[in-house]
Formats: sequence, structure tokens, C-alpha cells
Amino acid sequence: MKAFMQSALKVDASRQIVHIDMDAFYASVEMRDHPQWRRQPLVIAHDPRLNGGHGVVATANYVARQAGVHSAMSAQEALKLAPNAVFKTPDFAHYRQVSDQIHAIFHRYTDKIESVALDEAYLDVTDNKLGISSAVQLAHELQAQIYDEVQLTCSTGISYNKFLAKLASDYCKPVGVTIVMPDDVHDFLMRLPIEKFRGVGKKTVPKMHELNIMNGQDLYDQSENGLMQAFGKLGYQLYRRVRGIDDRPVAYQRDRKSIGKERTYNHVLIADSEIDQQLRYLARLVAQTLTKHQKHGQTVVLKVRYQDFTTLTKRLTQVEYFENDPEVLYQAALTLQEQLNRGEQPIRLLGITVTNLVALEFENLTLPLWRNDKS
Repeated sequence: MKAFMQSALKVDASRQIVHIDMDAFYASVEMRDHPQWRRQPLVIAHDPRLNGGHGVVATANYVARQAGVHSAMSAQEALKLAPNAVFKTPDFAHYRQVSDQIHAIFHRYTDKIESVALDEAYLDVTDNKLGISSAVQLAHELQAQIYDEVQLTCSTGISYNKFLAKLASDYCKPVGVTIVMPDDVHDFLMRLPIEKFRGVGKKTVPKMHELNIMNGQDLYDQSENGLMQAFGKLGYQLYRRVRGIDDRPVAYQRDRKSIGKERTYNHVLIADSEIDQQLRYLARLVAQTLTKHQKHGQTVVLKVRYQDFTTLTKRLTQVEYFENDPEVLYQAALTLQEQLNRGEQPIRLLGITVTNLVALEFENLTLPLWRNDKS
């Protein structure tokens, strides 16, 4: 039965997929903007010495990583490992702006782009805009363009599907270019530690080890039924992944469910005039982004985080769609902000998001709610 299942599986190697992974993205943006930090351990997190030990590491530069600091670690633990580190509060609004610049470069090559995060994306370059037949050449050009225009480095993985392209980009970092061809897949995957297989998380690893599955070869030797009994849907997927099969498309046509902007402030906002200024600024950014993506929505959401890290959201929904007008969005956000009854609490984060989106080409019509039966 096992031999039959394996022979029935088919590998589609017709696509060319590039996975782009920016190198220590948030930290790299900060080092670009603050060159004095390049040789120091840099941790992107709230400084635990200033907030009672709260906070989680968003990322760290490679100097800090050499000391053992990594993302999702508590900031307090990072401080113990790197006591001389610079702690920089994340500025996600700024990182989004840089990410938008990088995505604009992607679009010169292809519109088939699946963004996974601000620093990570899949590109289907099988039929690209510049007619470049070699995905390796295209990946090198992308790296050079990003560095020339944004002064940031990235690692790229190239293969015929998303699973392999993602593994390839992780294989050689930073500034790596790794290609996995169909003939290389078996050798590449067999020696890979099981922890490196996408989908095998911290909770799954112990169970894998209980079954003596330590690497790709051990996984390959399992039967499909055995993997499905042990891991369900994940087992079904892994049986195919370890054979180089992943037919998932680059999901570039997914509709955005919301568009928003937020800012975290190094110096908290106290005065009403400061808050008002920032609401106007965010409303302008959201209006511009909605217009860029040709969307409008029925719901405005205000997000506020106070100095004690309490986070509140308030939303306003109307029957008709909000205009993509900064003043309209600002007034909606101001109404929501007043409903929160802030009192004197300092604000460390503000965000405005518009949801319930539809394409802008649909007219904003007011329909009659009753029939006219005078005839």
C-alpha cells in the first residue's frame, strides 16, 4: 500500500517561486537609521529597565543573537544575556513604510506576491514582468535593488513550491541565495532536522521524537496512514512535503479584510493637542492607503494603548461606506476617542483601522426602505 501511494504522488516542478526574507528586519531598519548601533547588541523591545521588566523581544540584530537573544524571548531574559544591549521600542508604523517600499520593488518583477509578514513574502516569478527566465538571476537582482534603494539586506530561497522556497531562504542567512532544484530535493530534505519542517512546532517535536522521527529521512520512512493517525491533517501534509510536494498557489488575490495604521510613541502622549495631531496624521495615512488599494469600508476602529499597557478598542459602523477622506476618518476616530473617557492617562499607542471593506468601484447607494404603492 505504501509503495502504491508513493508512486501515485506527482511532483509539479513547473513553477518558479522565490521566498524573500528580510534579514533581522526591524533591527536592520534601526541600524540603518542609527549607524552607531551597528556593532552593538540591539534588541527591538521595550526596555525592561524602564517598565518593570515587561515586554517581549520582537527581533534582535546578529550581535545580540550571538549572545543567545532571540524573538519571542522576554525582554528581561534578553537583558540578562546581553546586559550592554541597546533596547529600542518597536516602531511598527515606520517598519510598515519601509515594507511598502520593498513591496513596490517586488511589483516591478511580478504582481503574484503573497505577503506573509512585513519582512517576508512569496513571489511567483514563473511569468515575470521583465521576462527573466532564471529565477536565480531574478533573486540576485531583487537583492541588489532592495539594498541600493532601501539599504537593507535579505535572504532568498528559490524552488518550484512554497514549502521548499521557505526552507531554502532559511538555509543560508544573512544575505543568502539558496536554490533547491527537483534533483536536489531528496538529499536536501533527508538530512534536515525535523524541527526545520514547517508546521512542526514546539508541541509537535516531542511527539516526533517519541516516534524516533529526528530528521527528514526518518519522516520519509513513515507510512502515510501512520503519520495521519499520529498527527492528523499535519501528517497528511508532511507525508507530501518530505517528498517535495506542495501545490499551494502564491495567494496573491486574497482580499484585504482591513486597512489600518498605528504608531507607538517613545514619548507618551498627554496633551489633547498631541493626541489630536496624531489622530489627524493616522487618518491621513489610512485614507491614502484605502485609495491606493481602491477600497472603502463601513467600520472605523480606534485602538488605544495606555502607559500601563492597557489596550482598548472602540468601533463605529454605519450603513453607508465611509469616504476615503482624512477629515471624515479623523472625525470618526475623534468620536471614538471621546467615548473611551481617557481621563489623564498617557497614551503610548494609537491606531486607526477601517474594516468591512469592498472595492471602491461599487457605488455608495442609499436604497429605499419602503415601496411607493401610490400607483
